[in-house]
Amino acid sequence: MLKSMTGFGRSEQTVGDKTFLVDIKSLNGKQFELSLKIPAFLKPFEFDIRTILSKKLGRGTIDCTVSLKESGAAKPVSINTDLARAYYQPIAELSQALNLDPSHILSTLIKLPEVITPTGETLTDEEWDQFEKVIEAAIENLTTHRLEEGKIMEADLLLRISNIQKQQDIIATLEPLRKTKIKEGLTKVLEDNVGKENYDPNRLEQELIYYIEKIDLSEEQVRLKTHCEYFKTILNEPEDGKGKKLSFVLQEIGREINTTGAKAYDSSIQKCVVLMKDELEKAKEQVLNVL
Repeated sequence: MLKSMTGFGRSEQTVGDKTFLVDIKSLNGKQFELSLKIPAFLKPFEFDIRTILSKKLGRGTIDCTVSLKESGAAKPVSINTDLARAYYQPIAELSQALNLDPSHILSTLIKLPEVITPTGETLTDEEWDQFEKVIEAAIENLTTHRLEEGKIMEADLLLRISNIQKQQDIIATLEPLRKTKIKEGLTKVLEDNVGKENYDPNRLEQELIYYIEKIDLSEEQVRLKTHCEYFKTILNEPEDGKGKKLSFVLQEIGREINTTGAKAYDSSIQKCVVLMKDELEKAKEQVLNVL
């Protein structure tokens, strides 16, 4: 079953006297890219949090935010005076430029990030074990969304491959007619320009065999069929992380379609090739979102 790289997960749980809210948003990406926002007292655990997210989510552009809701007894806090001063100057200038009442600047300052922080607060080992479960719950929620979207993507990809195979079946019926048309066309050209009595039919037959072998499509069609079946086999594999493999197989499918078009010399087969290319491009766009 496929997993999409896009999804959203949320988890909220109380650990000790703190209530944590974890939001995780995932978008498609070639590698694992994480934007992590956590309270200051969780900074000692940042590496562990990143490791958990990387291991569980694979690849994608991840945005994770950990918010804290305080409860219970009041805790001592510290005021970052230097940071408050740095905030003050541009806020005061903005207030003056807009002719606003400057008396509210202090109340604004203390609400800004990291101006007021808990003093020396961190998580105990037991609290960290519980907080880890909060993160994993959010990841599980995100994974559920990824699987739901993956089902839709899988159905669409199977449709695209099926449509390519249908056009391949049509080409198989057109191929014998193409060879006959090529022979009749060359014979007519010779008769019109050289005369029916002035060329050697046996020599023409030899040249036709050589020419038709050069533009024969059977090898390309066999490989195309093999690639399409392999693509469907990969879709049924149980493990995650199939997006890159599927993308590689689509490249091989595209190579055989292009070669078929280059060797076709037949308008009906060219139409089939155009339709196959259209389905292939839709499949490529879809695979970009596969984990």
